[in-house]
Amino acid sequence: MNMKLDPWGAVNIDNYSKLFHEFGILPFDTVYSDISRPHKYMRRNVIFGHRSYDLITGAIKKGKPFSVMSGFMPSGKVHLGGKMVMDEIIWHQQMGGDAFVGIADRESHSVRGMSWEKCRDLGINEYILSLIALGFEPNGLIYFQSESNRVKDLAFELGIKVNFSELSAIYGFSGETNISHMISALTQSADILQPQLTEFGGPKPTVIPVGADQDPHIRLTRGLADKMNMFHVSVHPYKISDYESGEMITIHSKAHADVIVQSATQKAFNSIEKALKDVQMNDVKIDRYTGHIDIRYITSNRSDVILETTQNIVRQVERKLGGYGFMPTAATYHRFMSGLQGGKMSSSIPESHIALTDDPKEAAKKVKRAMTGGRVTLDEQKKLGGEPDKCSVYELLLFHLIDDDKELMEIHSECVSGKRMCGSCKSLASELMSDFLTEHQELRELARDRLDEYGL
Repeated sequence: MNMKLDPWGAVNIDNYSKLFHEFGILPFDTVYSDISRPHKYMRRNVIFGHRSYDLITGAIKKGKPFSVMSGFMPSGKVHLGGKMVMDEIIWHQQMGGDAFVGIADRESHSVRGMSWEKCRDLGINEYILSLIALGFEPNGLIYFQSESNRVKDLAFELGIKVNFSELSAIYGFSGETNISHMISALTQSADILQPQLTEFGGPKPTVIPVGADQDPHIRLTRGLADKMNMFHVSVHPYKISDYESGEMITIHSKAHADVIVQSATQKAFNSIEKALKDVQMNDVKIDRYTGHIDIRYITSNRSDVILETTQNIVRQVERKLGGYGFMPTAATYHRFMSGLQGGKMSSSIPESHIALTDDPKEAAKKVKRAMTGGRVTLDEQKKLGGEPDKCSVYELLLFHLIDDDKELMEIHSECVSGKRMCGSCKSLASELMSDFLTEHQELRELARDRLDEYGL
């Protein structure tokens, strides 16, 4: 299949299940049952996949710290696709997460050629005002990449662990790609890992809500997080007898052969071994070696607890040694919205999208001109029913304009049965869109007076 995901190009995904097979993204329904108050994107299968989201559901259920982080490249007007990411950030913040939003001006400057002044203007007047208007609380962090020494310093450190061949394999970079473009990719990894720094109470689970086209950033960051850590923790099955099996956790040191480093590693292993024994896991056998520690136990319903305890101990010891102890980056993936005229929604084609700063009346007109999933004639519509799953107007209701699941299901049912005509959906959606934008733009003006609360 060889699907290509390009964070900076046009990506059209016609079969999301391919992402499960080609890139190792997991179906979101594997974690859905663990969420007590799921967002409507989760309930409606708009969020279709994840990586390591069980770390987030576990933190929410146990009331433990976690973070949500995502960013926006200031290259034009923010449209409804960008609102989806904002909605997910705000929901995770409401669930107790520490929220981080990066304005990717370094990326926009290097990839799109935007001036720094234009980046700042768009960042504030398009993205940040809408983010605040939608409900982002001031206890979260909003920042510009170019102004964050913490992010730039971490990006420099991450650059030690990656080379051109790896970036080329992930992003398709060639000899024509400028160096600043490559640096901007590392800067995004630094954005993603920043919430896990000691200054923010890390390490802790961090989720990145993204569209599927941004998965290369997630894969790069997950790999770099592991490379930056001093120790690698892995799990292997092992055979105890013909009738019994178990699991073995191996804590492996990444230290090279330098005598001083090896000495420090052995002291770290002493601390890890003592901490493991202090938690009194009586059914666990600990074997100490020069370069690794093996922890053997019979497979049971305590396996997850034993692994989590071990990982936490290793991270704590690494932090005391001055390391990072990063946790794997979690991510959620949402479906793309269709363009109003079919195809993909694109910020470069005004008629394909609705921007959050569009005039409400003009936006309503766009909705009324949008492509639907209706049949060619009214008679065919009544006989065969419409196709809401191919309808850009229904998508507006599904993604943004109707919060009541029951009401949405009724509209869907009436459409497929031939009882509902496209004109009624267009009228409803255009009215709701006009009302939403009118209110949103009023809230944006109020947000302008609150920028100092966010340190901007």
